[in-house]
Amino acid sequence: MNEQMIWDTEHIKNFVFIGEAGCGKSEIAVNLALHLLDRGRPVHLFDLDTTKPLFRTRDQAAWLERRGIHVHFEQQLADAPTIGGGVRLSLRDEDAFTILDVGGDYMGARSIGGYAPTLRGDETGIYYVINPFRPWSTTLERLDGVLGQILQACHIPLDRLHLVGNPNLGASTDGRDVIDGARRLAEMVSPYREVEFLCVENRLYEQVKGEASLPLFPLKRYLPYPWEE
Repeated sequence: MNEQMIWDTEHIKNFVFIGEAGCGKSEIAVNLALHLLDRGRPVHLFDLDTTKPLFRTRDQAAWLERRGIHVHFEQQLADAPTIGGGVRLSLRDEDAFTILDVGGDYMGARSIGGYAPTLRGDETGIYYVINPFRPWSTTLERLDGVLGQILQACHIPLDRLHLVGNPNLGASTDGRDVIDGARRLAEMVSPYREVEFLCVENRLYEQVKGEASLPLFPLKRYLPYPWEE
């Protein structure tokens, strides 16, 4: 299955990314936004992450705007969890793609709680991103605890979720790390829920594709660590 088939753009126009902080939601959201540009519709990317100062889509807003993506966020004063407007209108716009990059804990997930009735429609896909190397995703018990808190905060039922694997250890990740992480993820959640696809860096795609049992969505890193810039 290629990346064109991973994202059901024929039926889904709204894409919502939730998950533990640091799981890679923002990187996936940016890559998807660029992937959608050739579909002939406006692409709106909302940075709703008010929980951390690093790896946010707003950091690449100017560059993404030049590429043709409409980036929405609200400047924060200190740690004030300010949410920008226009989300509901964009979610209901049948002629546009809308991507919501949501903060990485139950506090961040509250930012979309008010849109829950709209998000339950068939035109919306809600993606829970799991990096099995992150502290609160290393065991089923930890994952279930964080997931339960997030779903309660955003008022989204479990059966609305698409599970996405993003096994990585940052810039030092190699192909074996991805395969090992995918195996851990399968052992942890596959008896209960299906993981629909894995995300993997472009540079590792050829190493992984022959061993991965799931479809792969290749990622280019647009949100580097500050010391890599």
